[in-house]
Amino acid sequence: MSVTILAIESSCDDTSVAIIRDGYVLSNLIANQDIHMSYGGVVPELASRAHQANIVPVTQQAMVKAGVNNEDIDAVAFTRGPGLLGSLLVGTSFAKGFAIAQNIPLIEVNHLQAHVLAHFILEKDKNNRLPSFPFLCLLVSGGHTRIIVMKSQLEMEVIGNTIDDAAGEAFDKCGKVMGFTYPAGPLIDKLAIEGNMNAFRFSKPHVKGLDFSFSGLKTSFLYFLRDRLKEDSDFIENNKADLCASLQHTIISILIAKVVNASLQTGIREISIAGGVSANSGLRNEMKKEAEKRNWNLFIPELRYTTDNAAMIGITGYYKYLRGEFSGHDITPLARY
Repeated sequence: MSVTILAIESSCDDTSVAIIRDGYVLSNLIANQDIHMSYGGVVPELASRAHQANIVPVTQQAMVKAGVNNEDIDAVAFTRGPGLLGSLLVGTSFAKGFAIAQNIPLIEVNHLQAHVLAHFILEKDKNNRLPSFPFLCLLVSGGHTRIIVMKSQLEMEVIGNTIDDAAGEAFDKCGKVMGFTYPAGPLIDKLAIEGNMNAFRFSKPHVKGLDFSFSGLKTSFLYFLRDRLKEDSDFIENNKADLCASLQHTIISILIAKVVNASLQTGIREISIAGGVSANSGLRNEMKKEAEKRNWNLFIPELRYTTDNAAMIGITGYYKYLRGEFSGHDITPLARY
């Protein structure tokens, strides 16, 4: 029997809706909110208002593209958290309303778990390559940096976590210091290609085990620019590419060093990356080099499945549907999950 999932993702500023059938993505649409760029970060109130405006038309378009109607949907999966509470409330409320109207199950999804399960999204007419269990996943995004052991689709163990700031936050905040608009990560990645990654050196944290820390790097970067700008007011403008390349190289080297240690400690050679920062070309290239060097079986998601999207919510919901893990209608969103 075929299983069709309507998936809703509204954890931050993107409204995304997807239709997943038997693990295959039929549609995956995203409505972006460019209004936040001028504020240097996401404004929660503006984000929730935009979700309210976008959720119905995006859902309609996703269903039309997938060629399904309301009666074809077997369950609704939605992001419960973590994320911005106002944004999550919009997605949760819509999912509840749809499930009640159609008398179908409701499935809550952990946004972070969904990022990892993006590796299991199937696409028709493609050679779908899936990781074997157990595998390690470096989950790296604007708000989270973790190393996870995946024992099954729905069983995961966090063995490394950030003790302060996430890698994506380091990209964005250092970019803001250089005068870049939000989000700064993609622009840093673009400029880094033209720069010398060894032009400047920034401090790396000494954190025991498999945990991460990026607050010291941000401080080091800030003080470095402060001192150089005293000598040359045009220092940033004259060295943008080299600054970006050096900063990106530092962040990536911290991430990869921890993944190497995790692989050595666990003996796991099935390695993957996920989350918004996994779209970074420098990280993807360095992970490929490391995989070739260490004989890893590496899995890197398609770019469209790295940032927040409903297809990853749908595939997680699909596996939870198969196990009968449904939610009651008294469920509430969680800013911290």
